[in-house]
Amino acid sequence: MRHIAIIGSGPAGYYTAEACLKQFGDDVRVDILDRMPVPFGLIRSGVAPDHQAIKAVSQRYEAIALTDSVRFVGKLTLGRDVSVAELLALYDDVILATGAPSDQKLGIEGESLPGVVGSAAFVGWYNGHPDYAGLAPKVDGVDAVVVGNGNVALDVARILAKSPAELDGTDIVAHARERLGTAQVRSITILGRRGPHQIGMGAKELSELADLERAAPVIDTADFLPPESDAMLEAGHRKAVAELRRFAEASPQKSVPIRFRFFARPVAISGAGQVERMTVERTLLGQNGGAVGTGQTYEIPAGLVISCIGYRTPPIPGVPYDDQLGRFANVDGRISPGLYCVGWARRGPTGTIGTNKPDGYRIAEQIAKDQPEPGKKQGRSGLDALIAQRDLDIVTFRDWQKIERAEIERARAGAPREKFTAIEEMVEAARG
Repeated sequence: MRHIAIIGSGPAGYYTAEACLKQFGDDVRVDILDRMPVPFGLIRSGVAPDHQAIKAVSQRYEAIALTDSVRFVGKLTLGRDVSVAELLALYDDVILATGAPSDQKLGIEGESLPGVVGSAAFVGWYNGHPDYAGLAPKVDGVDAVVVGNGNVALDVARILAKSPAELDGTDIVAHARERLGTAQVRSITILGRRGPHQIGMGAKELSELADLERAAPVIDTADFLPPESDAMLEAGHRKAVAELRRFAEASPQKSVPIRFRFFARPVAISGAGQVERMTVERTLLGQNGGAVGTGQTYEIPAGLVISCIGYRTPPIPGVPYDDQLGRFANVDGRISPGLYCVGWARRGPTGTIGTNKPDGYRIAEQIAKDQPEPGKKQGRSGLDALIAQRDLDIVTFRDWQKIERAEIERARAGAPREKFTAIEEMVEAARG
């Protein structure tokens, strides 16, 4: 019997478990370990609460989790409860699917001021992640600046802009809905170092800004290249730029402007004990397509700054790490004999949820090549013995189903669930 441990229960973890089942059939046992008592990673805590259709992929992961060959072991922290070395001694293969939950820093003066937060923290706050439940950002009457030109920046801007009624039917947590519903930002600025042709935003995600109740996008037509230049773009990118052009041509009359500022690079944040303004440098496109500073700067008001410029995988003691790329050092997912990584932990924070599926299948094939026959490791029974010896209070997938039922039962009218935002509450529901 082959024994595999996967660290992380997000999309990368479950797609890899699925791939291992197909690769090895009945001759494999997979344990999926996670420090949280609840599975599904960014599906639960990263996907925007108003994108319920995307969250439905968790039903696929549930089908994997309920097979006899796969087990979820929640509330087990790598490094504190068990080490990588111990798992390598117990399992034939250990796969790190820990994602990239840490924010990339802006690296500018003033980013430590109160009111400056990363997207992992802000998104985690409105999605009910226990690590960020106490964030309580100031939103009432402030000018919000969202740094970044990807879909995460769009999610953040859209959630900031929505009215309470527009948040009905979502699983935004109560503390965020109450704060965002009773307060209203004065304006939202989306800042990008390059131009419309270099955005990482999708057309579908952009189109959602057109129908907001109290907010509307505003774009300067001078930021665009001539329309005929769009023909050089890939089809999906061309559609996204077309959405931006439509925004620029419209004349919306709504109370909250969502201003797209292109060719703008943040260089400093300032304020008296709290963020109040951001200094921005005008940029140009360099010959290699990167942003080149012009030396010309200007200030914009900013009572809240949310950085959406990317993520990093936290290092793990004893695991080779690529500090420049912010992920584990690996060659096609192989870190060292018996140790692998998948998803963002392997390639950095790129790609969509679905990108993790072929990634997981490649690793399963690689494992089969590296080790055609499994060793004689203890696997699951060995981990159970260690858990008992250390008196660890783990959470199983059946326990998670109790948590989920409790969240559904406590949902407000029209909402799919009301998430628990504290680990203690989750565990209590699991035991209840």
